[in-house]
Order: sequence, then C-alpha cells, then structure tokens
Amino acid sequence: MIRWIKSSATPVALSGLLVLAITGCATESHRVIEPETVSQASRPYTGERYTVVVSNFDNRSNYGRGLFSDGGDRLGNQAQTILETDLQQTRRFKVVDRNNMSEIAREAKLRGISQALHGAQVAITGDVTDFGRKTTGDTQLYGILGSGKKQAAYAKVNLNVVDVVTSEVIYSVQGAGEYALSDRQVIGFGSASGYDATLNGKVLNLAIRQAVEKLTTAMENGQWSPSKEGHS
Repeated sequence: MIRWIKSSATPVALSGLLVLAITGCATESHRVIEPETVSQASRPYTGERYTVVVSNFDNRSNYGRGLFSDGGDRLGNQAQTILETDLQQTRRFKVVDRNNMSEIAREAKLRGISQALHGAQVAITGDVTDFGRKTTGDTQLYGILGSGKKQAAYAKVNLNVVDVVTSEVIYSVQGAGEYALSDRQVIGFGSASGYDATLNGKVLNLAIRQAVEKLTTAMENGQWSPSKEGHS
C-alpha cells in the first residue's frame, strides 16, 4: 500500500531550501603558477653587467591595427614590459627605467635627496614583426560522433642593440614562438573552450624570451659589447 504524506512546508520555506541546496554546491579553489623565466636566470654569472635601457618597442604587425583600433599600441607596450623583466632576470644587465622618470624624481624629492641617474651604455629597441591568431576545427559524422577545435597564436620579434655613443646597431636577434590550445568532444563528452585571450601574452612571452636568451648568450661569448667611452 502506498501512503501519501502531505507536507506542511510553505512555498517560501521550500524555495529557501532550494536556494540553500544550490549554493551549498559552490566550491572555491586556487593554485600558484610559477612563471617561466629565461634560462640564464638559474645560472651564475660573474662577468661585466652592461647598463641597458629598453627604448621603443613597436607593433609592426597588422594585429590590433585595424579600422576599429583605439590607436594605442597595446601589443608594443606589453612587449616592452616583458623585455625589461626578462633582461633583468638574466642578472647579466643593469636595466634602467625611463618610462616613469617624473614619478621616480618626485619620490626622490620627497626623501630630500638628489638623484644620481646612471646613463645607459646600450639601448635595446624592438619590434613585433609578425603576430596572428587562428582557430581550426573538425567534426566526425557531422558532429554527431565528436568535434575538435584548436586555437593557435604566433609571434615573431626583432631586437636591436644600439650603442648610445656611436648610434650604431651592434647586434640584432630574432625570436619566434607559437602557442596552441586544443580540445575535443566525443559524443557529447569532453571540453569545449571559448576564446582564450591569454594566448596573446603567452606567445609574446615565448618569442621575447627566446630573443633575450640569444642576445645574452652572444654577449657572454663576446659577440657584442658597447663602446668603452662613457662606461659607468
């Protein structure tokens, strides 16, 4: 025999229990990701450290320069920040900042001291010459059995080392890289990723890191050095 039990719970109470059940499923998690650094960062160095300044870093590619662009060079600015960080992390150079001169001068004034700025021996200029993204995909039996998608980003950069005394380009390197993200669904199971904007920064990091490693290795091997005049 089946007995029906009439619930005395009000609709408001039932709604509250439903909300509680839904919110009770929420989870929170976090993890620390260690960023990749240039290979020289983990190797000791006792040689001379040249004083360098990162000059212009421009986006020469067609990416982000279309009709609807806001006119700002976001890719170039991002590349310049990455380059300064990578050069400093090699522990082979003294990197001077020229982008925040007024702010730094103000802080020195607040401390009541005079600045003693060091002039750079070399300036490093850079260009993003190639940058692009593409998304490719495939389906099996019109998507019934499964589908796949691949997002890829490509970047190529040029770095020029310029002697500040002679204005001569004394060394040049290139770096390039590709970053890809793939996913696949099989009969409704699997991941389906949306547009991943982080691929832009990842592939730019990769290309610049490769160029900096080439630049630093060439310096250690004596393939380039600044003029002896005006050394600080």
